[in-house]
Amino acid sequence: MNVREVSSKVPAITLGFWVVKIAATTLGETAGDTLSMTLGLGYLLSTAVFAGALLVLVGAQISARSFRPFLYWGTIIASTTAGTTLADFADRSLGIGYLGGSLLLLACVLGCLAVWYRSEGTVSVTSVTTRRTEIFYWITITFSQTLGTALGDWAADSGLGYLGGAMAFGAALAAVAAAYFWTRLSRVWLFWMAFILTRPLGATVGDFFDKPHDEGGLAFSRPLASLVIAAFIIICLAILPQRAGMHPQKEN
Repeated sequence: MNVREVSSKVPAITLGFWVVKIAATTLGETAGDTLSMTLGLGYLLSTAVFAGALLVLVGAQISARSFRPFLYWGTIIASTTAGTTLADFADRSLGIGYLGGSLLLLACVLGCLAVWYRSEGTVSVTSVTTRRTEIFYWITITFSQTLGTALGDWAADSGLGYLGGAMAFGAALAAVAAAYFWTRLSRVWLFWMAFILTRPLGATVGDFFDKPHDEGGLAFSRPLASLVIAAFIIICLAILPQRAGMHPQKEN
């Protein structure tokens, strides 16, 4: 039996991937707050707007025959903006608080991973080569982005503040990176831990930029911050290597 490698529909996990991912999550926070707070649409209506964009982009991503960097990252940004407003709606409008929202969303992420693993036998992102695995992937991604927002808000509200929260999640992310290089822990689960942790890191950094001074932020304009971060992401996609991940496939 021969083994050949086929291209995945998601990017290879490189340093460039993580740089763009953190920037995308920061943009998700500032853009989500722009719509829900600055423009006054509220959490529920903003979630509906971003969820609609997410569904369209996920449909385009699944229909695409190969990895397309701008389409992929546009879908990631849509998932993180939808995650921002959805988490805010769960935490604040539903009245379950940051802890309740975080626990609920953690259960959703673990449930998605469990169903995905039971169906496919793996939750590795290199296995995202079929329509079914893509659906599992994007559902899990969206819940993980929402969980990350709730965790970031919870950390900031618990006394760490936005800058302290960013430092705490940055340290946790560094610990996961150290485990990747110096231990034999599952690379798949370390990936998902890192993927989730980048979201609260981005959330706290975004809040640090745009929240008022009396709330511990720098009071930057949300729309302006969003445009600057979006420009940074575009530059990164233009200059950093972007290639599809590879998945080994057995041949008879």
